[in-house]
Amino acid sequence: MRIYCPEEFPISLYVNGEELATYQLTDQDLIDWTYGHLYTEGMIDSAEEVVSLQLAEGKIHVKLNESKDLQLLLKRQKHFTAGCGNGVTFFSMTDVKRFPKIETDTQYALSYLLKKRHEFAKKSTMYNETGGMHGACIIDEKGTVVVREDIGRHNAVDKIIGYVIRKNIDTSKLVLLTTGRVSYEMLAKAARCGFGIIGSRTAATKQAVQLANYLGIEVVGYMRGRNSIIYTNRRKVVNDLQAKTTASK
Repeated sequence: MRIYCPEEFPISLYVNGEELATYQLTDQDLIDWTYGHLYTEGMIDSAEEVVSLQLAEGKIHVKLNESKDLQLLLKRQKHFTAGCGNGVTFFSMTDVKRFPKIETDTQYALSYLLKKRHEFAKKSTMYNETGGMHGACIIDEKGTVVVREDIGRHNAVDKIIGYVIRKNIDTSKLVLLTTGRVSYEMLAKAARCGFGIIGSRTAATKQAVQLANYLGIEVVGYMRGRNSIIYTNRRKVVNDLQAKTTASK
């Protein structure tokens, strides 16, 4: 029996000629990752700020327009994230609290989101081949599921956000799902992009839930059936499974 292992590659990111860092990434959808990472770290506010992007031999070279003071951004204190190789973000929890609050009345039933999470799992081809990948997806109003995968949970979320940024999709009515833990920096990525709902097949941290409540984001964890947990009370996800259980007693 042939065994398939997940792969990771060192990829160096250069912005306006300056090396930011070398990241361990799955060598797929790297353009989406670049746009998403630059956006979630505050280096760009839209795809139009990217003048050029080149991929070659383990390096990504990006040229941005002059609307941002890149040197000022790079001088900000870096915060090491939990898990997945100790990533780094420029946003502290205090910074995230300054993000615009999410104002949307879009509402979904938990049963519907669980069906979409199952579809997400079926479409996660690299995970299904190796059993060792993270994934992230968006669900739009029509129920369309778009998936991105990577060795790291942060990278997978950056990839799907990059897809959203490049396509200029309105996030106010989208749902973001991830296979990874929803920690404060993962919540920050969702908030920065304007998602009103983020769900995961595993847990959310206390700090992430506190930030979500403050910013108006619904957080759903352990999305595996009736044991799903809606951590927040934003009325964006209705637990119709709980209602059915109560009615059957």
